[in-house]
Amino acid sequence: MNSWYTIRAESTGAEVVIYDEIGAYGVSAKGFLAELGALPDATPIALRINSPGGSVFDAVAIYNAIKRHSGMVTVWIDGIAASAASYIAMAGDEVVMPENAFLMIHDPAGMVMGTATDMRAMAEALDKIKGSLLQGYAAKSGRPQEEIAPLMAAETWLDAKDALDLGFADRIAEPVRIAARFDVGRFRNAPPALAEAVVDADGANPEHTAVADAEDEDEETASDAATGNETLGAHETFGTDTVLPADPDPPPEADCTVAAANDAANAANIRAEAMAHARAVVDLCRLAGQPQMAGRFLERDTGLDEVRAALLALRAETEPDISAAHPQPGRPSGARPWGDVIARTFRLKG
Repeated sequence: MNSWYTIRAESTGAEVVIYDEIGAYGVSAKGFLAELGALPDATPIALRINSPGGSVFDAVAIYNAIKRHSGMVTVWIDGIAASAASYIAMAGDEVVMPENAFLMIHDPAGMVMGTATDMRAMAEALDKIKGSLLQGYAAKSGRPQEEIAPLMAAETWLDAKDALDLGFADRIAEPVRIAARFDVGRFRNAPPALAEAVVDADGANPEHTAVADAEDEDEETASDAATGNETLGAHETFGTDTVLPADPDPPPEADCTVAAANDAANAANIRAEAMAHARAVVDLCRLAGQPQMAGRFLERDTGLDEVRAALLALRAETEPDISAAHPQPGRPSGARPWGDVIARTFRLKG
């Protein structure tokens, strides 16, 4: 089973890597907390984040566990820390953001189907979750919750400077080459600059991509040193991974404009397809009399064919087995009408 996190001990501490959607692949925060709790007390932790978010409940559990850790926790936002991932980042004693990294905060969201009472219950639950998130953001930034709440409601994306000014980050580092295999088009306000910066190298693991790029540059640096050439643009190393500076040569302005337009069109198409898929799943569940299952299918991104198969299987399990060996409801085929029985029993004499 794939995992969205990695925890490994090192000679000078431990490195925790969250490089995917939190709580994905059926792996909850329980395993994360167990591995984190196995680290010795006061172990320094480097927490590296490049995540679009995920389960808010898992994120809250991880945040609390990191806050309880007695060792120094340094958070490195290697690309983006969006949604629930941004809340986990707030648990760090120090939050470091490269110049081209992003942090996003927004209101929690959920899906519910049912009566007005069900809707109100969900709204109340989301309000309570937002209150918990607000406390974490306010504790890190030192700003009042009344100032942060509108930023969450608007789905606010912060670059490194914005995050530093608001108190969500403590230090800005050199820009990095962002590598991610997730789509930021799911968010309504994702900055175009982020879509342009994301590099998806044939679906490779972004952590491995960073390491491979670092090894290549180390070889080039060694070669330059051997020939007496001076290497410009130092790279920053922390733990076992190396994060490289971004390409100093920006693309031509015309190319950037075309790329931004294409990214915007692709994002719109992705959102439209996602909405159509969600409506189709909800309609299928309603027709099958199982509206409560829609949320589970959508959370797992289940295909329509799989949804139909699952609903048909569930219906087959719940329907009674029609067999001649079992008595069925209703009058047996060989039974006589009550009128005949009464007439024969109380036959008039004479």
